[in-house]
Amino acid sequence: MIAQLPEPEAVRARSKAMAMLDAVLSPEWELRYYSYDATWGPSEQLASMRDGCGDDYAVVFCEAGVYAQATYHESPITAYRVSPPAPWPGLFDSLPDVFRKFEGEPAFLDDCGVQRATACLWRERADSAWRCGDVQIPDQFEDDADGAEGLFGLLLAGSAEAYVQFAEEYYELLPALGAVRHVYDLQPLTPEVVSALNPMVRLEDLAEDIAQIDYPV
Repeated sequence: MIAQLPEPEAVRARSKAMAMLDAVLSPEWELRYYSYDATWGPSEQLASMRDGCGDDYAVVFCEAGVYAQATYHESPITAYRVSPPAPWPGLFDSLPDVFRKFEGEPAFLDDCGVQRATACLWRERADSAWRCGDVQIPDQFEDDADGAEGLFGLLLAGSAEAYVQFAEEYYELLPALGAVRHVYDLQPLTPEVVSALNPMVRLEDLAEDIAQIDYPV
């Protein structure tokens, strides 16, 4: 999966587009699948996904580069495969020191302080490719055992067509493809584009979301 990820700025752009589209389709933040917080921390931005069923991911853009992790709750390498829970061997062992603080970030831990991640990857500014730890997954486990390929699927696809399919399945809405492309290109929102995505939402209703996402205006 790591080899399929685009450059960090493409990941950032796609993440902002997906979050903006979700904001239009789902006025209730709690029901959204994708989110983006451009002011998550000092010089840090957070792209996130949560499906409401225990699966999620977080992508942190910071001065040192990009840190990402994902949790697939049905993964055979979940931390809860043992008692007490513990991350799969190798998952965080080679994590660079500049990203080490995210391993213990409270927002990424469960209520008992357990790091739930089944996948972890990163890219420092000087890196020419994404990296991950030396994680050995037994051959008898299913493909995509860590869940990363499935969880990051829409981000990997990076197309308006893929998002329309997702919206139809998850939100049971069919946003206009042209309007979705407009957002994927990070073009400024207009009343017409918003209406083509969701006729129940007005552009002025999105001011707070636009600011949080830092979507172009």
